[in-house]
Amino acid sequence: MTQTSGGDVRLSGISKTYGSFTAVHPLDLTVPAGSFFALLGASGCGKTTTLRMIAGLEDPSTGTVELDGKDVTALPPYKRPVNTVFQNYALFPHLDIYENIAFGLRRRGIKSVKKQVEEMLDLVELGPMARRKPQQLSGGQQQRVAVARALINHPRVLLLDEPLGALDLKLRRQMQLELKRIQTEVGITFVHVTHDQEEALTMADTVAVMNGGRVEQLGAPADLYENPATTFVANFLGTSNLIEAEVVAAGGDDLLLTAGETKLRLPAGRCRTTVRTGGKVLAGVRPEKISLAHADDAGGVAEGRNRLTGRIRDAGFLGVSTQYVIESPGAGRLAVYEQNVERDPRLVPGAEVILHWSPAHTFGLDAAQDIEAGADTGEEAA
Repeated sequence: MTQTSGGDVRLSGISKTYGSFTAVHPLDLTVPAGSFFALLGASGCGKTTTLRMIAGLEDPSTGTVELDGKDVTALPPYKRPVNTVFQNYALFPHLDIYENIAFGLRRRGIKSVKKQVEEMLDLVELGPMARRKPQQLSGGQQQRVAVARALINHPRVLLLDEPLGALDLKLRRQMQLELKRIQTEVGITFVHVTHDQEEALTMADTVAVMNGGRVEQLGAPADLYENPATTFVANFLGTSNLIEAEVVAAGGDDLLLTAGETKLRLPAGRCRTTVRTGGKVLAGVRPEKISLAHADDAGGVAEGRNRLTGRIRDAGFLGVSTQYVIESPGAGRLAVYEQNVERDPRLVPGAEVILHWSPAHTFGLDAAQDIEAGADTGEEAA
């Protein structure tokens, strides 16, 4: 399969309003050529509207859309070097797979399509099924046909609007890897809209987390997860424990905090808000970064670790891990995920425990933000 160079996408001051409602506030966004870029957010955050403005399916209220350095804001969809794959695939039921993929070429009057169609069938690994009808394929196979049909026209940018939303969980995870493989092979710029955090983290080089028509944070998946800038991002990308604490000492490599009667340390470089002694901060830590010890083993916890006392309120066995809900006097309700390697039989609801973690795994956020922000992701519409 010959690689096709991808094009870059540049949005400048782009916005969309419907009457008095603003779906997308003015934003600037650059998608590098050849990258896998994800627009991630909950229902109504503006990500699909943004995608549709790139495609030319929506006219922006303000701003410009540039593809490969060319202003395409006023161009209709068919004159833009983009193709879109939708959640419902939109395959032609009366045509077999071969002809579905060939459709774009035939429509452009190209007579000899065999080589290109076979290349695409190989790319999506559906060669043996070329003469089947769409209804004879699984959802994942239909989705690959839709991708092949879009790619055969050699777009500079492929837009994917919730392409895996109709698949069951196991197939969705399989297709995440398939789409990433296809994107790597063809080298085209992919812009992918999803409300599924795992999907975005698994597939994308860069993720833009959208909230209320704005980009809340932009970055590599690992950086967004490890260093969230807001409570929305901290809660939308996975789960975060956010502990309201007071700053006791600021001015060194670490901030010294108190939560209830407990002292905690927070690396100053991981605090995303300005703090002062006596001020408030949210100390965040991911559930999988915390270790649990039974209260009887408190002496075995290494010095220098952040620690809290608590009582197990609930425990859920999930095969690979156990998810605990802990009530802590100084921090409220906390989530802890422990791998099921060597399970301590004493860690059951009602048990007194010590929660401990490396201070390096603590991040700091503005205490004025809503702690619950981002916790409810909902389903996708806009």
